[in-house]
Amino acid sequence: MKAVIPVAGLGTRLRPHTFTVPKPLLHVAGKPIIAHIIDNISGLPIEEIILVYGENGESVVDFVREYWKGTVKGVLQRELMGLGHAVYQTKDLINEKDRLLVILGDTIIEGESIKSSSLDRDFIAVKEVDDPRRFGVVELDEEGYIRGVEEKPDRPKSNLAIVGLYYFTSTGLLFEGLSYIMERDIKTKGEYQLTDALAYMLERGWRPLAVRIEGWYDCGKPETLLETNRILLGKTGSKYEIPGSLIVPPVFIEKDVEIKNSIIGPYVSIASGAMISNSIVTDSIINREAIVENISMTSSILGQKAQVKGGLRRFNVGDFSKVELG
Repeated sequence: MKAVIPVAGLGTRLRPHTFTVPKPLLHVAGKPIIAHIIDNISGLPIEEIILVYGENGESVVDFVREYWKGTVKGVLQRELMGLGHAVYQTKDLINEKDRLLVILGDTIIEGESIKSSSLDRDFIAVKEVDDPRRFGVVELDEEGYIRGVEEKPDRPKSNLAIVGLYYFTSTGLLFEGLSYIMERDIKTKGEYQLTDALAYMLERGWRPLAVRIEGWYDCGKPETLLETNRILLGKTGSKYEIPGSLIVPPVFIEKDVEIKNSIIGPYVSIASGAMISNSIVTDSIINREAIVENISMTSSILGQKAQVKGGLRRFNVGDFSKVELG
C-alpha cells in the first residue's frame, strides 16, 4: 500500500507562523501536525509515503524521512490548483494496481476506525457535521455505500462531510477520473477538486463504503489549533514534576525545556529548547526555543524562537518575533 499526503497548502489562516514554517510542521500536543497524521496511520500496511509539497516545503519531506522509517518520496506541486491537482501530480509514482490511501496533511484524524476497516473495499472517511456547506459531502444509498459526492454545496443532500481520507484498492479508475477533469478543465470553485474525479468514478460504477470517523481535529486556524491541542492533551498528556514550579496536567513538556518559578497548565504544549521563567502559562502552544519571562499568558501560540516578556495578555506570535511589555 502507498499513501499520498498533500502538504502544499499555504496555511494563510495561521499566519504569521506559516510565513516561516510549513503548516504540517507546526506543533500541537507535543509534536508536529504531520507526526500525528503518520502515527494515526502507522498500523496500516503502508510501504511508501508520497508527499505532495509546495514551494519551500522540502522541510516537510525531510522531517517525514527522519520520522518514518519506510520509503518516502516527494513531488513538487508548483501551482496550488486543488486537491485533485495535487493527487494527479503523483501519477508517475503509482501503478494502477497499487492500493492507495490519500490523507490530507493538515487535519488530524484518529485512526482506530480506519485500522479496523476492511482493506478489501474502497472507502471514504466521513463525519456528521452541523454545517456541511463548508465541506465535501457524500450521499449514501440504502446499503451505506456512497452514491454521490459534492464539493461545498449550497444545498447539501446530507450532513456527512468528507474528512480528508480516501482508500482505493486499485488506482486505475482514480487517475482516469483525474485525467478526465484535468484534460477538460473541469473546476469547482476555481480548483481541480478530487470530488469531481470521484463523481466521474461513481458514474462508471465505483461503489465505495462510507466509514464514519469520530476523532477529526482541525488545525487550520489559531483557535482550532488550540482546541485540538486541548483535546489531544486530554487524551495523551503526561504528568510532570519540576522543582520550584507547579505543573497542572494535562501538558506536554519536552525533556530539554527549562522552567523556573512558574505555573504551567493545564493544556500547554512546550517544544524543545523553550525557556519559561516567573510566568503563568495556560491553554497555549510554545514552539521550539521560545522564551517566556515574567508574564501571565493564556490562549496563545508562540512561534519558534519568539520572545514574550511582560504582563497579562493574549498572543498569536510568529517565529523569531519579540514582544516586551512594561
